[in-house]
Amino acid sequence: MIIISNRVQVSENDIEWQFIRASGAGGQHINKVSTAVQLIFDIRSSSLPEIYQQKLLQLRDHRITPSGKVIIKCQQTRSQDANRQQALEQFTQLLQSVTYVAKKRIATKATYGSKQRRLDTKKKRGNTKALRQQKFSG
Repeated sequence: MIIISNRVQVSENDIEWQFIRASGAGGQHINKVSTAVQLIFDIRSSSLPEIYQQKLLQLRDHRITPSGKVIIKCQQTRSQDANRQQALEQFTQLLQSVTYVAKKRIATKATYGSKQRRLDTKKKRGNTKALRQQKFSG
């Protein structure tokens, strides 16, 4: 079981693993060994609560396909096991990001003092520019 929060867990049976050859530099070894990992998770047929499924499907993330599958590819290390762990961490972070609720913003007013300071600096800046025009106009 993969623990997402105190109440939510994902069964390992819901996750499909594919091991493929990694792209990029690596010499002769890269062509023989499948070290890259693809984690595939079908949102609709998973054991996740309905609310999680809806929020995941609404997410604008390049790792979520239009058909409702999460595909995470990891090929950063030469070790298959390390790539598997990184893909799993990315997956749990993605699921945990769905549970995060942003605080509601409270509109605030600028203080009287801050307004006065802003107007004073504008006046000073305007005076400096006016002095420049008088100096070079002739």
